Amino acid sequence: MAIKNAQRAAETTGDPRWTALKARDPETDGSFVYAVRSTGVYCRPTCPSRLARPENVVFYATCEEAERAGFRPCQRCKPDRRPLAAEQAANVAAWCRFIEATEPAPTLGELAAHAGISPYHLHRLFKSLTGLTPKAYAIAHRAAQVRRTLRSSATVTKALYDAGYNSNGRFYQESHRILGMTPTRYRAGGMDTEIRFAIGECSLGAILVAQSEHGVCAILMGDDPDALACDLQDRFPAARLIGGDAGFEQQIADVVGLVEMPQRGFDLPLDVRGTAFQQRVWQALQAIPASQTLSYREVARRIGSPRAARAVAQACAANPLAVAIPCHRVVRHDGGLSGYRWGVERKRALLAREADHTTDELDLAEAPIGDETVETGQIVLGNHPA
Repeated sequence: MAIKNAQRAAETTGDPRWTALKARDPETDGSFVYAVRSTGVYCRPTCPSRLARPENVVFYATCEEAERAGFRPCQRCKPDRRPLAAEQAANVAAWCRFIEATEPAPTLGELAAHAGISPYHLHRLFKSLTGLTPKAYAIAHRAAQVRRTLRSSATVTKALYDAGYNSNGRFYQESHRILGMTPTRYRAGGMDTEIRFAIGECSLGAILVAQSEHGVCAILMGDDPDALACDLQDRFPAARLIGGDAGFEQQIADVVGLVEMPQRGFDLPLDVRGTAFQQRVWQALQAIPASQTLSYREVARRIGSPRAARAVAQACAANPLAVAIPCHRVVRHDGGLSGYRWGVERKRALLAREADHTTDELDLAEAPIGDETVETGQIVLGNHPA
């Protein structure tokens, strides 16, 4: 009997699901269930009950398999019902629709009364799943409405009232944060927005740096300079793109220097445009010290949204300011290098450079991008085709 129990225990502990079970990993909820021979019940991997001895644990892919084997569902974690995370996600989605359909936006108390739960619990759950408070979500939704109505309304004032603003003065105070420009300029498609840019070369390939009147608004890397110019044009379709002059060269050199030595930091003003959630993520990324990394889950926890790891990954992918907003410092929970907008090899190179604090000069011959070594800081100025 002892030998049989030892064999069962070895089978269980050798199964990767045992590690997930011990960690009560919420991401595995719904992917399998486990049964306990000594009690005759089966549970979710997140069940808060005391962990059973491994020789008593049997894993099943579905509830049906566990029940066919003679086990009954746990009355504590109720594995035969829809996963709690799925129920909560459905509830939060319904609350989002309620916010969008209510004018003016409901207060937290009104939203909680509609949901039938306490304001505290609703606020905590909403932020955990969306990364935003209900109020921030309402503001972001109204900002999206403004962007839509500005394109179709006869006047700016009508567009603001159609979007739910009761005071155009208040909106004008917030207009740059929401639109990146004045409402009038936005209605004109950004026609009066002037963006200077230049394309250069660094040890990781081609690099494009663009600056608006408010600060650096794009740092793009790639293999094809023409593709980078097209990307910039797609981002600012109605702006006037102007090749940088000699005075712009030093700022480009600063960015190229940051790529070569990312641990030194970046002190140029940034013109960061994104959703409220994206900006929270990007601020958290800027707080990660050089040579250190965080997982997507850890970033999500730092911004107070522990379940928003996937949304954090999407915000990293949307980052338009390579290196200045160091999304390369975010890795998978196992430390692996996941997808990087400008290529995983560039991500690996940047992290390696940050880890090497004692080297004053980089060995460009070992740069992983391209077949030829390029001269660091070589700047190509002028009107590149966009």
